[in-house]
Amino acid sequence: MAGFSRGEYYSGVAIAFHWSIAVLVIVNLVIGIGHDAIPVLRSLMGAHKAIGITVLLLTAGRVAWRLAHRPPALPAGTPVWEKGVAHATHWTLYLLMIAMPLTGWLMVSGPGPHRPLLWFGLFDVPTLPVGKGLADLGHDAHGPIGWLMAALVVLHIAAALRHHLILRDTVLTRMAPALRR
Repeated sequence: MAGFSRGEYYSGVAIAFHWSIAVLVIVNLVIGIGHDAIPVLRSLMGAHKAIGITVLLLTAGRVAWRLAHRPPALPAGTPVWEKGVAHATHWTLYLLMIAMPLTGWLMVSGPGPHRPLLWFGLFDVPTLPVGKGLADLGHDAHGPIGWLMAALVVLHIAAALRHHLILRDTVLTRMAPALRR
């Protein structure tokens, strides 16, 4: 891994976006998937909603950064099919990191009495001007999108570990500077 040029690693901004979003998404998946079975997680639903709005905003910034800054190329010799799967997985994750919080926001925005959507107790996040149909669509989509997100996160982590531990290439270290030798 020595001798790689700076252009072969992600920028500090991209790394900060990646890891902050990753931690928030994993925390929210644990709360969202586990809140029915684990009562203590139910008390974190206010934080779950605030984290979701944060993920939405950070993802918008991450996508804007990504569109303006070319990522490092995959290692030479990476099969075409693997490059295709990697790109499809990344863009699907971006899509889900937008769709997941939006469906949650739709869900809490429908008609009827609402608990305020507070961003970590600091300010109210306005509800979206939607009717029952879109609120119900948000509710119906939120869970399945969460499970798909969880599956892709596991796939993403497994692929990164495969590159680091089995293939011993730089795919993981370009996003995890602490692992560089």
